[in-house]
Amino acid sequence: MMPTMQSYGLSDPGRVRKNNEDFLLVNRGQNLYIVADGMGGAQAGETASRLAAETVLEVMEKRGQSLRDLEEAFIEANDRVKRTAASDLTLEGMGTTLVGVLEDQNELHIASVGDSRVYSYYQGKLESLMEDQTWVNEVGRRLGIDEDTLKRHPMRHVLTMAIGVGNPLRVNTKTVPKLPGMQLLLCSDGLHGVVGADAIIAVLADPDKDLPSKAQTLVDAARNAGGPDNITVLILQV
Repeated sequence: MMPTMQSYGLSDPGRVRKNNEDFLLVNRGQNLYIVADGMGGAQAGETASRLAAETVLEVMEKRGQSLRDLEEAFIEANDRVKRTAASDLTLEGMGTTLVGVLEDQNELHIASVGDSRVYSYYQGKLESLMEDQTWVNEVGRRLGIDEDTLKRHPMRHVLTMAIGVGNPLRVNTKTVPKLPGMQLLLCSDGLHGVVGADAIIAVLADPDKDLPSKAQTLVDAARNAGGPDNITVLILQV
């Protein structure tokens, strides 16, 4: 069995929003790593992201370590966020993206809902491992709309699926091998929406930076690009 991964995460409100509705969770006991980006205004987004992440951890502590277990934990998180919103008018309409990585011996199980991302960086190549559940990705591109137009499109921020909103929930899942030297980057769209792939690669490839320095550099890059949204970065190193 390969050793447990190193990890480091940061979450920053950015330069525009007063509240930070993002949430990150690292639980080395369960080998579980999560980033969530809440929505709903006031305290609702913060409640949704924290509740979803903590529900996944709670479910995984009672179950096994399979990809199916992770998927079912996401489904339970969806149900719990919906139930909580239905019981409190101040939380009505809340939801959250959710992306999780579960380390399982020589494999990494990944589950995703919404548009928070998990990238792999390995041997100089950056790859987004999951499909965004967004109007742009699932509708706009299939209609043949060009990328420049999509970047300005009024539907560019619309999710097609989120925890607390999806019924039935569609969870994207994947298992990838753990490869020596691989880095994984989990992040909210406060990072990937404003910082380009080349800039992310430059940070992850830097041999002189440790994980905390890489995470801080990525957050700073998003803030320097205007920081229009909450920024959450969680880097895993095999």
